[in-house]
Amino acid sequence: MVTDGPDRSTADRRRFVAATAAGAAALGATLTGATAAETAVPTFRDHLLRCLGGSWPAACPLDARVLSTTPADGYRIERIDYQVEPGDRVPALLLVPDGVDPARPAPAVAVWHQHNGQWHLGKSEPAGLAGDPTQHVGVRLVREGYVVLCPDALCFEERQSPMLKNGDFERFEFLRLTVAGRCMAWKNILDMRRAVDYLCSRPDVRADRIGCFGHSMGSTHTWLVGPWEERLACLVGSCCLPTYAAIERTKILHCFPNFVPGLFPHGDTPDVAALVAPRPLLLTFGETDGGSPIAEVRQGVETIAAAYRAAGAADRFASFIEPGVGHAFTAAMWERTRGWFARFLRES
Repeated sequence: MVTDGPDRSTADRRRFVAATAAGAAALGATLTGATAAETAVPTFRDHLLRCLGGSWPAACPLDARVLSTTPADGYRIERIDYQVEPGDRVPALLLVPDGVDPARPAPAVAVWHQHNGQWHLGKSEPAGLAGDPTQHVGVRLVREGYVVLCPDALCFEERQSPMLKNGDFERFEFLRLTVAGRCMAWKNILDMRRAVDYLCSRPDVRADRIGCFGHSMGSTHTWLVGPWEERLACLVGSCCLPTYAAIERTKILHCFPNFVPGLFPHGDTPDVAALVAPRPLLLTFGETDGGSPIAEVRQGVETIAAAYRAAGAADRFASFIEPGVGHAFTAAMWERTRGWFARFLRES
């Protein structure tokens, strides 16, 4: 005589338990009003957005203004400002190559300036009006034919406080944003997304060919904004991928945008950069740069490369570690940057 036997009985019990559990979960979701998305297991991207401070507000009017125009060698400099939040205007410099106009629009690059403990400098350094000549990247790019936007980050140049000076204002803003449930990185991302809004609003810019570049803190800004701004078709960062593991190991006192409260239990900074995939991303480093310890950088770029391979875009991520170089933007790094933008903003 054939019986169900213990195997079939066990299988039936398992099916019953599974069905009961699924039904209970569905009932619980119905009773609480939860949606399928709300009951799903959060992804790293979900955790990142929550730790940053949540979704960005609906865009207010840009209300962009051109305050002055100055001719330069082969281009003009427009001193502008635009609104990122109600009552919060960002001063910026726009470099426009001669011959570029609404009838002949050009690709554009937003340049996020470095930190370097020089709060009196911001947009003016990459625009070639002050500071370190190796940081005059905006001038190099405009001479390559790109429209270049150089905005001030919060706490720098024209975005300082009359009451608190230099690092004191930066610390205040970081703490103010943190207790409000956000962080400096959240604000930086919001401001950078509005910079892209501004470039897209200009008829002399090809809105489908916008990239960004940053050195040091500007590189942090690059991989911070990349996951949230898909209109950036090509991204380049120089000399900044300080992992939380390296920060803890070597006790680095880094600039505030690197610190996203509550993120480390879920992932590290290379995991943030990996979310840029499959859009083109180039990261360059100095081998002896103490701000981005090279052992963790090597691990980090492999994490990012793996994400690009998984996305079927292995050729759209590249990294370069220059031997014997510290925290600097070198000629070799510039040549790779120049070639990367040419490949993905001009040739693609």
